[in-house]
Amino acid sequence: MTAAPVLPSAGALPPHVRSAFGVADVEPRPAVWAGRRAWRCGELLLRPVPDKVVTAWSAGVLDGLKVDGLRVAQPVRSSDGRWVVGGWAANRYVAGTVEPRYDAVLTTALRLHEALAGVDRPRLLDGRDDLATRSAAAAFGERRVPLDPATGGTLFTQLAAYRAPLHLTPQLVHPELFGAVLFDEHGVPALVELVPCWRPAEWASAVVVVDAVAWGGGDRGLLERWADTDEWPQALLRAVLFRLALHAQHPEASSSTLEGLERAAGLVSALL
Repeated sequence: MTAAPVLPSAGALPPHVRSAFGVADVEPRPAVWAGRRAWRCGELLLRPVPDKVVTAWSAGVLDGLKVDGLRVAQPVRSSDGRWVVGGWAANRYVAGTVEPRYDAVLTTALRLHEALAGVDRPRLLDGRDDLATRSAAAAFGERRVPLDPATGGTLFTQLAAYRAPLHLTPQLVHPELFGAVLFDEHGVPALVELVPCWRPAEWASAVVVVDAVAWGGGDRGLLERWADTDEWPQALLRAVLFRLALHAQHPEASSSTLEGLERAAGLVSALL
């Protein structure tokens, strides 16, 4: 269970939004964009956004971003220069589907975070108190968060005892790359959005591994193939603690949705 918001139906595409992004005369077609509903208008894809501030910031970073071997869905400004109009944003359409190419996603994570290493910490993270932020703080031992024992809290407490000091440098990372990377027919990856987080890049890669093992059918070999990553066991531990903390706070969590995380936790524990 990730922290990505589940959006309702994209609903009707407002005429003023189509006009603002220059596609008033293009017939919109329903589309699914990384699991979310949207509208495709020719070469543009328009979608409702859950957080206008994050979307505008993300667009500013992605605008013109070049990452070797990665297609980036370039954001598009409205006719008056805005990234978001009436709760809607636009970007260039890039073809692709979510596929279980987890090693390729991890390679994408490395290249993306190398490209983002020089980006300053965004001020929009100051004072942020959403589910993902609380869960990451709990995973790193920075904050105590009430966790439901039945949906991950007990396992979190057990694993947290194995935390050791981590000597990795935080930077701007994308903590939700599982499901946010698309692949075209040739296997070339594409990034469709940027979720801001200020944590070590190694941890963000570890989150991909935990997600893949917990919910994507990833195997033990995924942990082993990336074992040369700096402080890998402790990065993996904090990744599984992050997901456990998030799960144990999530209103839709249950014992059945915990099963995948229990498997991931078992594999990570074997490395500690």
